Amino acid sequence: MTRRVPELSLTDFTRGDARAREAFSTDLMRGLQDYGFVVLRDHEVRPELLERAYGLAEQVFALPEAEKRRYAKGLRGYTPFGTEHAKDSKSPDLKEFWQIGREPVEGAGPPEDFPPNVWPEGVEGFRETFMVLFEALEGTGRELLRALAPRLDLPQDWFEPRVRYGTSILRVLHYPPVADDAPPGAVRSAAHEDINFITILVAARGAGLQLLDRDGTWLPVETEPGGLIVDSGDMLQRLTNGVIPATTHRVVNPEGPNVSRYSMPFFLHPASDVSLKCLPSCVGEGEKWPEITAGAFLDQRLREIGLKTA
Repeated sequence: MTRRVPELSLTDFTRGDARAREAFSTDLMRGLQDYGFVVLRDHEVRPELLERAYGLAEQVFALPEAEKRRYAKGLRGYTPFGTEHAKDSKSPDLKEFWQIGREPVEGAGPPEDFPPNVWPEGVEGFRETFMVLFEALEGTGRELLRALAPRLDLPQDWFEPRVRYGTSILRVLHYPPVADDAPPGAVRSAAHEDINFITILVAARGAGLQLLDRDGTWLPVETEPGGLIVDSGDMLQRLTNGVIPATTHRVVNPEGPNVSRYSMPFFLHPASDVSLKCLPSCVGEGEKWPEITAGAFLDQRLREIGLKTA
C-alpha cells in the first residue's frame, strides 16, 4: 500500500471539543514523527488571499532582471536565481525568490533581526497582500505549536512567548522553466531539511515536492489548491532531541511540461535568543546536540546555504 502524508482538519483543534483537540494533537505529533509532514485543511487562510498572492508573485517575477536586482537587499527582498544551494550541494538551486519578514516593532528584539522589508514599485497591492498572508500563516503556525506542546509535556502556551517576536520569514518562490544549459545535476531545490521550528507551505502552483520517506524512497507531497503542507525543521528537531525529526525533502525538475512553478513557504522561527537546548521530556538516553541559540543556529545555516557571507 502506497504511503500518503496524513491530512488533518485544523478546526478539530481550533473549534473542536476536548476529545477532538486531543485527537488532533496526537495525529499531528504522529504525522510529524512518521513522515515529517502533514497536510492541513479547514484553516483560516482564505482562498481569495492565496489567489491574489500568487497573481502578484507572477507579476513580480516577470519584472526585468535588472529591475528585480534593484531589490536584492540581503535577507529581505529579492534573491537572484541560482544564489541559494542546499547545505551539502555544490550545485545552485534553480530558483529565485522574494523574502518578507516581520515588520520592525518596538520591543521585538535586536534591530539586526528585523531589517526593513523591501517592496517592489509598481506591483499594486504586493505589500498589503503579503503582510496579511504573513500574519495569517504565522497565526496558523502558532496554533500548531499549541497543539504540539502537550505531546512534549509542555504547557499549551509554552511556545507562545518564544515565537511572538520570532525571526520568521515568508518566502515567495519562483522556479523558472529549466534551461537547456542548467548546470549538470542542478535541480529546482536540492535535498535539504528546513532550518526553523515548522514550515507552512501554501499549495504550490506546480508539482515536484517530494519527501524522503523512512524507507529511503521519495514520496510525492501534494494537496488540493488552498491546502497547506506542514513540515518540521531542524530547530524543532534539536529542541526535541530528534523526537520530532526534520525530514529531508526536495523539489525535482519537471517531468511533463517545462513551465514555471511558484510556491510560498512560511518559515516559523523563534526569537534569536531562544535556546534550542533539549527539552527535559526528550532527553532519553542523552542529548544528541550541544546547546545553541536559535539566532546562532540560523546564522550558521544561512552561511552554509550561501545566503550570508559577511
